[in-house]
Amino acid sequence: MSTRPVMIETTIQPQPETQCGEREASPLSFRSWAGLILSLALAIYIYSDTLSFLLDNWLYDDNYSHGLFIPVISLFLIWNARRELWPHVGRGSWWGAIIVAAAGILFVVGEAGTLHFLLHISFWMILAGLTVCVVGVQGARTSAFPLLYLLTAIPLPGLLHQTLSGQLQLLSSSLGVGCLQLVGVMAYQEGNVIDLGPIQLQVVEACSGLRYLFPLVSLSLLCAYLYQDRFWKRALVFLSSVPIAVMLNGFRIGMIGVLVDNFGSAAAEGFGHFFEGWIFFVASLGIVLGEIWLLGHVSAGTSPKDWGQLLRLKRSGLSEPMPGVSMRADVRVLRFSPQLWCSFGLIGILAVGSSALVKSEEIIPSRSAFLDFRMQLGPWQGVALAMEKQYLDVLKLDDYLLANYANDRQAINLYVGYYGSQQKGRTPHSPAACIPGGGWAINSLNVVDARLQAGSAFPVNRAVIQKGDEKQLVLYWFKQRDRLLAQEGLVKFYLFWDSVIKHRSDGALVRLVTPILSQDDETAAERRLLEFAELVSTELPRFVPD
Repeated sequence: MSTRPVMIETTIQPQPETQCGEREASPLSFRSWAGLILSLALAIYIYSDTLSFLLDNWLYDDNYSHGLFIPVISLFLIWNARRELWPHVGRGSWWGAIIVAAAGILFVVGEAGTLHFLLHISFWMILAGLTVCVVGVQGARTSAFPLLYLLTAIPLPGLLHQTLSGQLQLLSSSLGVGCLQLVGVMAYQEGNVIDLGPIQLQVVEACSGLRYLFPLVSLSLLCAYLYQDRFWKRALVFLSSVPIAVMLNGFRIGMIGVLVDNFGSAAAEGFGHFFEGWIFFVASLGIVLGEIWLLGHVSAGTSPKDWGQLLRLKRSGLSEPMPGVSMRADVRVLRFSPQLWCSFGLIGILAVGSSALVKSEEIIPSRSAFLDFRMQLGPWQGVALAMEKQYLDVLKLDDYLLANYANDRQAINLYVGYYGSQQKGRTPHSPAACIPGGGWAINSLNVVDARLQAGSAFPVNRAVIQKGDEKQLVLYWFKQRDRLLAQEGLVKFYLFWDSVIKHRSDGALVRLVTPILSQDDETAAERRLLEFAELVSTELPRFVPD
């Protein structure tokens, strides 16, 4: 008997295409998994500085301490939905590579403009793009909330954070005074200062309520996602977290005022103050959970019996496999994913470009120290002052000038804060956000023109501030290289532009303050400051180079 070898012909069928090059699901090859791991490792290396900055915020800034838990929660949500995600593994889409490319562009802008917020968003886009490369558009929709939830761990841009904090300080002060007056304690509000008579209670940035608002909004968003009911109820759970946090913080400040009124200023300090903050945060979270429980009973159907019926924790998905889906990957039949390797190439190009950005040495121009700034400016005689260490620690200045100038019975306070480099978030703090911290209310804020001795005009911010019966006029502007600017948005734009074109990011904030006297008016005070601004702007180029 003769035997003939049996030839088995193997035909590889092409995967059917879907939208934007997306293919039918099939497990990824070992090379594709390697591409994914290498892409993540390279991205972490590129973003190491901004990730370190993010971690410092989570560890040392109480406003964002909840950020440590957000990645863990997102990973748990993805793990909980793994049965739904697995059929999409290998259905990569070229949209992922497009998202990674857009993230690279955003990285360049953020790195050159020293905008950590953009760098954080860029890193998040890298994660989102790689996800689309692995599971495609449909799979990305399944994991959309865990990915979007990561955004709640990103700190707000500095200007937005300062503005929000200032507004919340004023609102919390008003609510605190209302609570005090409600229980019969005589209290008056002057900006962010609560006057109790012999004792004044200042509502500083730490008491603005952001450290309750941010984590409560984040947890409420998670509860709204897990809450299994109608959309309007889930939206109500999320939106109500803001007034709950603000109201409870105002009540907390009122309670501190009562304790200070009865037991002295020591009642607002130390462990008791810290412990009391935790009590109110737990109380606010309890209110949100109670709201969910009550809304669960406001339904035409049957009322839920336990929290398991209220929340969508799919416990069955943790143990029961989906029909027809194997969680075991056979590497002999797995296919290559070009989307992942294309993304890896893009991230590699970004790594080379970022190295070039880092290696391009920043130019810090030579300048005179403010110790040599003239104390005699025209008819004005100045006296230099020292800034307190607590402010220097926050501002992180390279040099500064703080002086009081007098002319007869008129006075002007001059402040110039200089940064040799504004890289990595070292930028001037906006007076519009900082002024309320001293108990001052901003009555008006607009832009006017000041003039140089050469006759050309430049814009300055003009603010009228008031504390009780005392009023002051403030002028401030930003000297950024050879530009005099009033708008902070333009400061950021030209910071990016000059970092790329001139390799410079030095600059300063200039602020002038004068009292509006009873026999004086705003027009005279403005004329006085504008004339003094002309004298200062003539001297500044030696200390803040063009």
